[in-house]
Amino acid sequence: MTTIDRSIAARVRRGVQATRRTRAEHVAGALFSAPFMLYAILIFAVPLGTAVYISFFAYRFTAPGASIEFPFIGLDNYGKILTDPRTLQSFGNALLAIAITVPVTIGVGLLLALALNSPLRGRGFFRTAYYLPFITAAVALIQVAILVLQPDGLLTSLLGPFAPEDGFLMSPVWAMPIISLFVAWKQLGFFVLLYLGALQSIPTERFEAAEVDGAGAVRRFFHIALPGVAPVTTLVIVLCTITCVNIFTEPYLMTQGGGPDGASTTPGLLIYQQGFQQGNAGYASALGIVIGIFVLVISLLQRRIFRSS
Repeated sequence: MTTIDRSIAARVRRGVQATRRTRAEHVAGALFSAPFMLYAILIFAVPLGTAVYISFFAYRFTAPGASIEFPFIGLDNYGKILTDPRTLQSFGNALLAIAITVPVTIGVGLLLALALNSPLRGRGFFRTAYYLPFITAAVALIQVAILVLQPDGLLTSLLGPFAPEDGFLMSPVWAMPIISLFVAWKQLGFFVLLYLGALQSIPTERFEAAEVDGAGAVRRFFHIALPGVAPVTTLVIVLCTITCVNIFTEPYLMTQGGGPDGASTTPGLLIYQQGFQQGNAGYASALGIVIGIFVLVISLLQRRIFRSS
């Protein structure tokens, strides 16, 4: 065997060994990921597939053991979503909540993160204080908000004749904006921590070099800090959008189930009303599928607008 032949044979052996190692790694990876894949299938894929399936039927919840046929109605549930005034109103409320919550969360959260990232006395106390509403039970905070916002509450008394006659929570104009601001305030601490982590990951040399070059605080913010936290801002947009569409506890408790006259009903609350209170599981499932598509489209649009700006 010549030297060239031996070289070729050695390369072939190395290739075979590399292929075997790769296959062994793939098998090991599949075994390690199998529990998570099983969890994902049972918790996510199966319920999603079931929801898609029953959305094509006039499906209703029945008593255990009852045998009832549910007729196939095709896309009727989806068509009803496009024509039902109450459903369209709930999506409009969700868009209003997104328009309020996203700018407030980004603006206030980033400013607070900048303040907490500076050499401020008592930073540990303020970080804890801003995070407390996020970990506090929503029901407890809602009860306090109801006491403040009801017709004879503290805020109404302070505003006097400028306050709505029936209180903020029973006003068709103010109910959804108040709920949106409450949601933004409650989750603000979480996003402040995200922004704070992003700011601390930016090398301090960039700020120091910009300051040496004569850049002021405003220029350093727009040219260094803001681009540095752009990935976190995209995440904030997506999470806020998902939260606004699925708001449930706040309108359910603060406005007695989405009142007045559906002014604070969200798609998440409407799913509960249709699926559990009225038993229209097929329509509720179709609504859930449409909500998922709605959140995806809104998130992609927001992400593209933010990146282009």
